[in-house]
Amino acid sequence: MQRGNLDDLSAFLIVARESSFTRAAAKLGISQSALSYTIKELEARLKLRLLTRTTRSVSPTAAGERLLRNVGPRIAEIETELAALTELRERPSGTIRITATEYATDAVLLPKLAKLLREYPDIKVEIVSDYGLTDIVAQRFDAGVRDGEQVARDMIAVRIGPDARMAVVGASSYFRSRSEPRKPSQLVEHNCINLRLPTHGGLYAWEFEKGSRELKVRVDGQLFFNTTTQML
Repeated sequence: MQRGNLDDLSAFLIVARESSFTRAAAKLGISQSALSYTIKELEARLKLRLLTRTTRSVSPTAAGERLLRNVGPRIAEIETELAALTELRERPSGTIRITATEYATDAVLLPKLAKLLREYPDIKVEIVSDYGLTDIVAQRFDAGVRDGEQVARDMIAVRIGPDARMAVVGASSYFRSRSEPRKPSQLVEHNCINLRLPTHGGLYAWEFEKGSRELKVRVDGQLFFNTTTQML
């Protein structure tokens, strides 16, 4: 049924419940003549009289009673659902799935989500910690947090945090029996903790930068992990 027909049915239901064209017209915000024309058009399409009109009252016919009884509740359900959809538009709700590394989750997402979730109680957020560069579309994620150089060319990306900087650290107890490295190349002589990247199956090469110069060092050691939390 066309949208206009639904409007006509809604108009009929209001007239039948109010038992008055005057009160129904006021409720609908239209003139009595326009409402009367609408009802006549509906009756003409159905080829049935729906309302009995007298100078003092309006009452539904047997066909009108049946329409009121059976169609009325369904129209009310439709109107309720449409109102609920309007509320969704005005008040954000639903579940957002995000894939991110632990660092991005702790340093960037959680501080922002703390405020957002308080302001929008109908929003749910699911965060999956992952270093494997999950296919966001295939795995049905709404968004993914990646280092800048890891963003695929066909993905829409927005910066959400500052450039990340890393530091090489070692326990003081470790250096009681070993000399401290003075330059990156000396790290190959130390017992370092490695990070394995599941995407490529290889070990992360430690990255260094000085001015325009970049250097990657593949360190060695006795421990290998696949998350930075374990490394720390």
